[in-house]
Amino acid sequence: MKSIGISTEYITLGQFLKLAECIGTGGEVKHFLQENSVLINGEPDNRRGRKLRVGDLVEVEGAGSFTIGTR
Repeated sequence: MKSIGISTEYITLGQFLKLAECIGTGGEVKHFLQENSVLINGEPDNRRGRKLRVGDLVEVEGAGSFTIGTR
């Protein structure tokens, strides 16, 4: 499991996918979420604006599991 550190209160799912190197650019988010399964704390979610906070667990199909931590 990889940890992605943030220095703000939250990060959006779209920003997270870019930081986790699941996508190359922000423009790929919508298509990526239509084609791949993403679980946040065990619940499916495909909203690119979903707010992720420290302690959240994100599982991305084909990319692995990540936790949100602090920088």
